[in-house]
Formats: sequence, C-alpha cells, structure tokens
Amino acid sequence: MAYSLIGLFFGLVGKSLYIFGLQQQLSIIIGILMIVVVLIPVQTFNKYNFSKPLYKLISKVKSALGKALKKKTADTFLTIGFLNGFLPCGLVYMAVFASMTTQSALQGSLYMAIFGLGTIPLMTTAIYLGKFLNATVKQRIQKAIPVFVVIIGLLFIIRGLGLGIPYLSPAPVVEMVSGDIDCH
Repeated sequence: MAYSLIGLFFGLVGKSLYIFGLQQQLSIIIGILMIVVVLIPVQTFNKYNFSKPLYKLISKVKSALGKALKKKTADTFLTIGFLNGFLPCGLVYMAVFASMTTQSALQGSLYMAIFGLGTIPLMTTAIYLGKFLNATVKQRIQKAIPVFVVIIGLLFIIRGLGLGIPYLSPAPVVEMVSGDIDCH
C-alpha cells in the first residue's frame, strides 16, 4: 500500500513532466544520477553528510516502530508494514525514479505495487538464504549491486535518448497540429 501511494504521487509528477515534454530528459538525468552516485566514493558522502538530521528522525521512527511491534496485533502489523514502506532504501529509490518515468499516476502506482509484490519472494529468500551464505558470497553480492545500478542507469539513459528501439528506447511521440482551415 505504501509503495502504491508513493508510486501514485511520483507517477503524477512524471505525468506533469510528460505533459511539458520533459519525460525523456528526466529519464536521462535520472540515469546519469544513478551512475554518478555509484561512482562517487562513499567518503565524499560522509564528508558532506546532508542526511544526518533525516537519519535522526528515521532512528526515532524505527525506535517507535520497534516498541509498537511488541503489541503483536493485526492492525499493528499493518501499520508497521505500511510505515516501513516509507523508510529509505536504495532499491525503492530506483523504483520511484522508474515510476516517475511512467506517463500517469495510475501507471506509477501500479508499477510500485508490482515492485512491492516482487520484493516479497526476494526478501524472503534473502532472509532464509542469508543464514547459509558465507562471508565471501555476501561480499560478492555487495560488489555486484553497484554494477546492476550502473546497468539500470544506462537503460534509463538509452530510454531517454528515444532511439526508436521498441520497449527499450521508443521514438519520441511528436504531435502534429495542422493550421489549415477548410471552408466550403
């Protein structure tokens, strides 16, 4: 539900950008940002820590969620699950960027709902398999994540270029308006 709500909002933002003809430029900018974030060393982010106040707030929210989790009622689990969807996560950010490149609020919401459903088997598998993986395999997985982020960033850039490749980089739609008046 949280992801759908987020997708609804960012799909609406994306629709506005589409109406103004900025959809392809947005896709290129997002792709570049994704690649730049991977290439900038972590020390640079730590040096200019703009997110410290945000993380203090998130820490307080997590603490409150932990206390609420002790109640173990259905509505508590629903509330905690819903609020958990708003906690920072790199993969969610990528999905939000993708929902912004959709052309409507409904498509953005649907995209994020499917993303959320897709995380269920992946996260469940990660929890259970994570116990059996040794440190070397976990390190390899951690090293592979930035590679996939760069690949997805490149796909965003290719999509924004409008190269005429079906489903990957569709040609830009140019609407033609005729000014001919036909009077009889």
